[in-house]
Amino acid sequence: MRYGLFVIGLMALATPAHAESRAEYVTMVLQAFATKVECPGTDVAYQDLVQKAKEMQLADETTEQVRKAIAYMHTGGKMGEKQSDDLMTEVAVATRATDADQRRLGMTAWCEAQKTRLSGFIRAKN
Repeated sequence: MRYGLFVIGLMALATPAHAESRAEYVTMVLQAFATKVECPGTDVAYQDLVQKAKEMQLADETTEQVRKAIAYMHTGGKMGEKQSDDLMTEVAVATRATDADQRRLGMTAWCEAQKTRLSGFIRAKN
């Protein structure tokens, strides 16, 4: 009985840690794509985002799911695909946080900050 409760407790503790990691990753991907859209001369290093997901031990399809969720949400469903409710919620939260940062810093300062924060995930367009 104690062993069963112990295992259940460990599972309960492990789930939020994974969710938090994915939420951080969702924010990073959203900000990388926002930088591509909002900051002239910037592109996304997609394969580096895929590698980061692997390093964070996220599922193989995570990057593509996040990309599709972002596209779906930011185009009103015209592009991308709706994903799970929890992923769509994470994208919405990341969007609100990013919008707030952009308003607080101003777009020029935000773009400059992203060059440092997201180095390795964004690059200058050729």
